[in-house]
Amino acid sequence: MNKQYNDLANCIRFLSIDAVQKANSGHPGMPMGMADVVTVLYKNFLKFNPKNPNWLNRDRFILSAGHGSMLLYSLLYLTGYKSISLKNIKEFRQLKSICAGHPEYHMGSGIETTTGPLGQGIGNAVGLTIAQSILNKKIKKNLFDHKTYVLAGDGCLMEGISHEAMSLAGHLKLSNLIMLFDNNSISIDGPTSLAVSDNFKKRFEGYGWDYININGHNHREIFKALKKVQKAKKPTVISCKTKIGFGSPNKSGKASSHGSPLGYGEIDLVRKKLKWEFKPFLIPKNLLNEWRKIGKKGLNLEKNWNKIYHKNKTKIDKLFNSNFNKELKLEKLRTIRDLKPLATRKSSEKILVRLTSKENSLIGGSADLAGSNNTKTKTQKIIQPGNFDGNYIHYGVREHAMGAIMNGIRLHSKFIPYGGTFLIFSDYCKPAIRLSALMDQQIIYIMTHDSIGLGEDGPTHQPIEQLSGLRAIPNLNVLRPADTMETIECWEIALKNKKTPSVLSLTRQNLKPVRRKYSNNNMCSFGAYEVLRTNKKIKLTILASGSEVNLAIETSHKLAKDKIYSKVISMPCLDLFDQQSDSFKKKILGETKNIISIEAASTDCWKKYIGNNGLAFGIDVFGKSAPYMDIYKHFGLTATSIALKSKKLVKKKI
Repeated sequence: MNKQYNDLANCIRFLSIDAVQKANSGHPGMPMGMADVVTVLYKNFLKFNPKNPNWLNRDRFILSAGHGSMLLYSLLYLTGYKSISLKNIKEFRQLKSICAGHPEYHMGSGIETTTGPLGQGIGNAVGLTIAQSILNKKIKKNLFDHKTYVLAGDGCLMEGISHEAMSLAGHLKLSNLIMLFDNNSISIDGPTSLAVSDNFKKRFEGYGWDYININGHNHREIFKALKKVQKAKKPTVISCKTKIGFGSPNKSGKASSHGSPLGYGEIDLVRKKLKWEFKPFLIPKNLLNEWRKIGKKGLNLEKNWNKIYHKNKTKIDKLFNSNFNKELKLEKLRTIRDLKPLATRKSSEKILVRLTSKENSLIGGSADLAGSNNTKTKTQKIIQPGNFDGNYIHYGVREHAMGAIMNGIRLHSKFIPYGGTFLIFSDYCKPAIRLSALMDQQIIYIMTHDSIGLGEDGPTHQPIEQLSGLRAIPNLNVLRPADTMETIECWEIALKNKKTPSVLSLTRQNLKPVRRKYSNNNMCSFGAYEVLRTNKKIKLTILASGSEVNLAIETSHKLAKDKIYSKVISMPCLDLFDQQSDSFKKKILGETKNIISIEAASTDCWKKYIGNNGLAFGIDVFGKSAPYMDIYKHFGLTATSIALKSKKLVKKKI
């Protein structure tokens, strides 16, 4: 048995080291070290079907240690996924190759998620397992009995996100979650002892995980551990003691095999030591056939599972096919009947009350700020340890893990996760937000207390640069509504954009209604639109977003008293505006030579709209601790101050 496993594992090793060498770039050490573990996993336990990579009940294999990407690409090719050819592997790390330096999510490819930033895969794996558990409860049958396996390395476990995600996983008793810990004690800088002296067993058991320690090169120990976790009652870590660069006479167990090609001379020595007599990229037919047999096991498994699945398909489809149009329309009508000043975080809560009134695909949550973010409604049930009959997650003070977990929830099926925190703490979950955008995942981030308008909490809690930073992320809609009506429309945008994550930037302070008439059109979907004009002929265009639209309107009326007429443009989403036609942009920006912008945040992102001679009213320093109206006055963000400077601008142009 050992010889067969060794031969199969060596297929992974040599494909990996040959691809890295040809690219002259990459990480050969981890695939060489973990080849034995994943061979046993795929041959004996992993439930998957290369003919249908999207099979809902497949086991998920997540490579959190994404630098070892050739391990994953080798497995996908060997087991028969059409997405990865030998040609693709030979083009590892080259332009347009699916075999990128780190795994990049492609629907139906077998690459379950994008990893590379260490620890993200752990968070994703927790999210995948949560989604599975929720779905089972909603269907009321143990239809989804798959496992999620996440391969994590020493680096993943050094990252803070691993602590956050694993702590929550243990708390929730996610028994279908298994971590394969590549415990090789080597990092890029050298031995992990340079920076780590953790007692891993105590650490993981402290989280509420089971811990199994094995020799990662002993096929019997690997098999025994994996068999044991099939009936686990808790999440489990299998600590696989491995040698990085296994088989390399001069680089095995050393940092030199971590992030650089072995070199042709050393590869020849590896071939000799492991008795691999084949040329680069050549997999013997008998071994390839054996791997392909492993890949074919899932055909019958899926076939048998589908008999049960089709009996429940209508219920599952109904769960995931909600379009929310009716709920959003009703909320618009209610808003028109009840026009009053309201904080947009409260507006969002009212929308959520309607959206969550019946069972659908929304899964809510907050990083310990539910009462401040207004993310939880009275009808929502809280997900609790071992009980997933709910649709709301208390993430605790774990913003980074929350973002990564939501990515996993979305990747599992068609759940739409939303999670809340303060906008200032978007910095804590930004790596996960970035990956949401990179993977085209529909995630909704509710970011409240979005400006100096939060007042007395002061500069540590007042976001200044966050809006500009988030707007700089490609494929991310940053939505900053000016009132309840805009908040409804921003929610509609977030719910309809299936391949774009959204940030809802919401106020703590009350805002006067800007929109007072019902409209079937979603005006916010244009990114910008006119909300006020004080005359047919105008000399000034005022751009603003969110809470500052009210300030822009007040400024416009003040200028009109001096016969300086203007229009106010609400810009809830700069990204959507940038996507509009040139003629639309010209209509918004081209009517006047004088343009100003107002936003209680960094002015960087407004300069491309106002031009070299325009005025940007904002804050390019840190905030202050004081009542919010005093802070606005301190920074010159008042109608009087803005009108005075705007008058000078207009007269200067005349």
